[in-house]
Order: sequence, then C-alpha cells, then structure tokens
Amino acid sequence: MKWDRLQELNARQAAAVTATEGRVRVIAGAGTGKTKALTYRYAYLVNVLGIDPANILCLTFTNKAAAEMRSRIARMVHSGDYNDFVCTIDGFCVKLLRRDIHRIGFPKTFTILDEDDSRAYARACMEELGIKRTEKTVKDFLAQVSAAKALDDYITTYMLPGVKWTEGMLSSPVACYIHRQMKHYALDFDDLERVANYILDHFEDARTWWQEQLNYIMVDEAQDCNADNWQIVEKLAAGHGNLFVVGDPDQAIYEWRGARPERFTQFASSQDVVLDENYRSTPKILDVANSVISHNRNRIPKNLFTRSAEGKAVIHYHGKNETEEMEWVAAQVRLLLEGGAAPGDVAVLYRASYLSRALEQALLDAKIPYAIWGGTRFFERKEVKDALSYLRLVNDTGDDLSFERIVNVPSRKIGKKFLDGLKERAGREGLPLFAVLKACVAEGGAVRTGAEDFVRMIEEACAAVPESTVSDLLNFLLERSGLKRALREDQDEERLENVDELLRSVRFYETSHGEDDVRLSDYLQDIALYTNQDYRKDTPTVKLMTVHQAKGLEFPYVFVIGLSEGVFPSMRTIREYKKNGEEEERRLMYVAVTRAQRALFLTESEGYNVSTKMSKYPSRFLAEIRRDMFVTEGVMPESLWRGTENMRHVLDEERWGSRVEASEGDPFATERAAYFSPFQAGDTVVHDIFGTGTVVGVNKEGSTFQVRFADGSTRHLRADFLRREDLPE
Repeated sequence: MKWDRLQELNARQAAAVTATEGRVRVIAGAGTGKTKALTYRYAYLVNVLGIDPANILCLTFTNKAAAEMRSRIARMVHSGDYNDFVCTIDGFCVKLLRRDIHRIGFPKTFTILDEDDSRAYARACMEELGIKRTEKTVKDFLAQVSAAKALDDYITTYMLPGVKWTEGMLSSPVACYIHRQMKHYALDFDDLERVANYILDHFEDARTWWQEQLNYIMVDEAQDCNADNWQIVEKLAAGHGNLFVVGDPDQAIYEWRGARPERFTQFASSQDVVLDENYRSTPKILDVANSVISHNRNRIPKNLFTRSAEGKAVIHYHGKNETEEMEWVAAQVRLLLEGGAAPGDVAVLYRASYLSRALEQALLDAKIPYAIWGGTRFFERKEVKDALSYLRLVNDTGDDLSFERIVNVPSRKIGKKFLDGLKERAGREGLPLFAVLKACVAEGGAVRTGAEDFVRMIEEACAAVPESTVSDLLNFLLERSGLKRALREDQDEERLENVDELLRSVRFYETSHGEDDVRLSDYLQDIALYTNQDYRKDTPTVKLMTVHQAKGLEFPYVFVIGLSEGVFPSMRTIREYKKNGEEEERRLMYVAVTRAQRALFLTESEGYNVSTKMSKYPSRFLAEIRRDMFVTEGVMPESLWRGTENMRHVLDEERWGSRVEASEGDPFATERAAYFSPFQAGDTVVHDIFGTGTVVGVNKEGSTFQVRFADGSTRHLRADFLRREDLPE
C-alpha cells in the first residue's frame, strides 16, 4: 500500500521508517528529525502494514517526550489508532506490574513511593537503627539502599511470599527500608524496573504473554538506557525479534545514572540507518560540533551536515576576568534583543550552576529579564541565603527573620518547642529573639550547648566587624557555624561550590569598591538590590540553564560560558572516570553546541577557578576546534593556549598520581598539586626568554613556579609563561 506521507521525509528518514522487520538501529544526530522518524514509523506500521496499536510498544524517557509523540501520532492515524503503550519505560513497567505483580504476592493496587515518601522511610529507618543524622544524611542512607538493591538479589531475599523476617535481618539499612515497603506493598522507582525484570525472568507464562502481545518495539534515546532498561527491552523483543532503537552515542550524557554508550554502539543490528542531515543549525555551528566530537573514540562515526545557509560566524570571546566575560555576554544579549530577537530566543548554558552568579548580576545590571530554567536564582538558593543570613544577623542582631532562618542551620538541637518559647518571651519583653536567647544562655538552666555556641559565635563576629573585611567575616561564619562542614559531609558539591562562589564574589566586591571602604552594611544593602529584583512570571525572559537541562531543547541564539579547564570539562568527572569521563564531558560540549540554531557564542576568561582553586586556562574543547572555525574577540595571549595543553597533560590518564608532598596544615595540597597544577617539582620547562630550566618549587596555590635555569638563576614565574619541554611552541 502506498503512503503519500513518505514524501515528507528525506531518503534516510524514509529508510528508517520502512525498515520494519528485525533489529534496526538508527544513529540519529542532533537535529536530524529522530522524533519525526519514530512517529512516522508508528503511523507506517498502523496505516500501511495494518498493525494493531495494541501490539506496538514505543518507549521514551520523559513524560513530556511521550506526550509529544502521542500528539504527533494522533495527527497521522485514525482516531483511537494509538494507545498508552506510547510511554516512558517506567510507565510501561507500571502497566506490566499492575497485570503481573500478583505473582510475587503484591496486590495490583501496590503503592509507588515518590521521593518524599522514600525520604520519610529513610528517616524512620535511621531512627530505628540508631543512625545519627550527624553521621549520615538521609541522602547518603538512600544512596546506600539503592546501591545494595543494584548489587543484591533483594527481591528473592526480602520481597517474595513466605519470607520470614528476623531481628538479625532488620539490622541492615536495606532490609529495614524494604521491611517498611513490604508493610504497605510499596515500590520505589528503583524497584519498578527490577521487579518487572524479575517477573519476566521467573514467570515464563508472563514473559510469553508480553512477547506475543508486543509485535513491534521502538526505543527512543536508546543511548541513555541503563542495564535494567536494556534487559527489559531485549526480553520483550525476543518473541517477534522486531526491535527498533534510535539514539546518538554522541549525546550520551548520563553515565552517572548507569547509561553506557557502548550498549548502543555494540548493539547487534540487522540494519543500520544513519540520520546526519541536520535541520536545526547553520553549517558553521555544525562544523564546530563535528570538530569537537571527532576527538571521542567511543562513538559511531558521522558528520552532521545541513543544506541551510552558512549563517553567522561562531564567536569566541576571551575576557581578562569573569566580570568582563559576563558583561560581554549581557551586552551581546542586549544587541540581539535590540535587533529583534525575543528574550525566549536566547539561552545561556553552563556546566556548573554556580557560574550563574556573575552572569545574573551582569544581566540585572543590564536590565535584561532572565529565568533559571528548572532551577533557582543564585541569591535565592538555600545555602546562599543561609550564608547571607549569618551576615545580616551580625550586622543587626535584631533581625528576627535572619535569626529564625539560621539559628538551627546546621542543626544545633534547637527544636520548635524551644524556639516557640523564645518567641513568646520576646513578645512579652519586647526584645529581639537573639537578645532573648543571649539572656537564656546567661541564666543557664536547660539551654543546649548548641545555643551557647551560636551566641558566642555571633558576638565574636559582631566584635570583629570594625576591624574585619566582609569576606573575612563571611569566611569565619561559614567555618565556625559548621555550614561548610555540613555541606562537605553531605557530599553536596554543587551547594558547596555555590557557597565558595559567594565568598569569591564578596572578595571581588571588596576589590572593586576598595577593600578599606567596604562596610558590612553597605555590602548587604547593595546585595539586597540583586536579591529583591524580580520579574512577573509572564514576562518573556532569557533562559539560563546547565547543559544537562538543555538536552532536547533548541534556541536560535546560544551562549556557552565558563569554558575553562576544570570547569568544562569538569575536573571531578575526569578525576573519577578518567578517559571515559573526558569523553562524556566532550559529549556534553557537543550537546551544548548543537542546541544553537542561528548563532553560537563560546566564552571564557582569565582569573581564579573556583573548582580547581587555580588560575584559569581555556577549555581543551575550545583548543580542539580548528582556529578557522571561529572568530575570537578580546585579547587572547597565545601563552594561555599553552597553559591549556599543560593542564591537559597533567590530567591525562597515565599521569594520575601525586609527586608532591602536602604542605603542613593543608591536607588537600597533595591532591591539588597532583591533579591541577600544570607543573610539578622536577619537571623540565621552557621559557621563551630564559630558556630551559627545572621546576624546583611550587607555591601553595600552584599558580606560580620557582624555576632554576641553566645559568644558575632562579625565578618565580606564572604558568602561562612556561611550557613543557616536550610540547611545541
């Protein structure tokens, strides 16, 4: 049967749509119409082959993507010729379990726990097991439970009918947690796929029923499937053998969630179709994307191309500091808006959320409305507001709002009942809460140690105000309060980075205003202008987001900021996953670049790197782009490119390990020097004027190096004026 709508596809899309039988893999580059291919294939199966929609399973990863697919399919098939088998993988698992979970003794009306439910279970278990919140957080507890479920056959051990629980069994966190689940016949999100897998493995009649039911299976974003996802899909497809997987290993950015791009690259297919004609971006943007991703090894080679006009040159901007970088971004956004672009046409992407702070201030100064996509503005983030509340209370001990916010942050065992008593007395005596707490401490009695420590800390900080800088006060409060320690113990790196960025921004504020002239009250007054500015929700806004949040989106104008070694690529990712980590970071860069439709701007700057605690150098991803593919604005010293190569050399997989002793009192010096310093003691380096020398010393921050040259002279030199002997000029 002829289907006219095939004419709406290019040749490769049509090949994918009509490849209905067997194991078909579609390698779909960014912007090449993969969703179009998927939905047209569904319609082709129904309209041309006559397949009943009840026998087609189409899986994707988000409810939004599933809704979009259903909407597109509905426009191409007769009313009712599609069903709820166009869904997420978790959504399908729920359907399977509603039908078959009775096989392991659960009712069809089993409960699905959301994140709040899981946290409540964790808190109850921690209390039952005597685990103190100071020793382990709820987040850590749930991570331990999740890891145990991934490794153990917990379904057989704990969840099947007839399991007899003993006191000894309940002593482990995972058992305690599952025991509570069993009381309510509840599954969490980890369980949905694993219990579905268990039923398919252990009940042949259930497996056979689903295999016979599902004649055709299609999987979107297959590169993001984890091991459980692949197992379910392969078991279901084993009946008819018709499995259609669509994905792009160059956009696999969720290894930390268990996805492995090699599962897609090694997929045993009977037919491959490559979609490489891009309908989103200009040729110049695609040249940059292809140039970057070509450095990855774990991929299926392809080069995106487009028939669109050349478009504008890709711009690289180099700033002398972060403020200059962000002011340039704000100025370019202003020019775009004045040229007719809508605010929603512009997106600014970054690798780490703390990078939004300087950008937000630049946009506010330029009176450009913006919104954090799926997140919170920098000065509205909890940890930032907590830190500022400490400063506000020191500035004015009568600030009851700040007092209430931080008197028990981090926990000082000051409960609601005690706080209610303070409020009652404060109202009765007409005093601020801090004054009442101070009086309670002076009177002794049942006041907790934490309250005494809190009062002493605030009073010490108040006494130090006349002689201290704002940054010194903030640093004292962050350390003395235990706020930074709590964030470290929670292993919440993002929130810790935000606090470090706040401290760095205060230091910059002092430098730009004259350190001796900055009073605490002045700083708090100025910062209030940023925290209080807002826009109506219906105001069109420029979108700010992390690269992960940008996946699946597209914008006419895209800025990728903060392109510095250690930030993008992330030093933590490379440190933890080595070469695999570098490749995932490069895929993130590819995703960032391919979000742009008409114009792409790549920015970075010199200065201090919050993540690496080092001087900043341009990202290796910038260095991997051919120089004729972008235009640089700003003065870019060639020595900085050499610094990039030096940093990269140190971060290479074969060079991991420490060769430097830690400085006394600095337990992290070894790690910093080993991973982030471009040079280490003993390295042979070359200076353009002084010639070849040997590094004999490294300063504490790792940014300046003592070098002894052949003539016996010794000089202290910055890294960007040196290069390794084995690197070209």
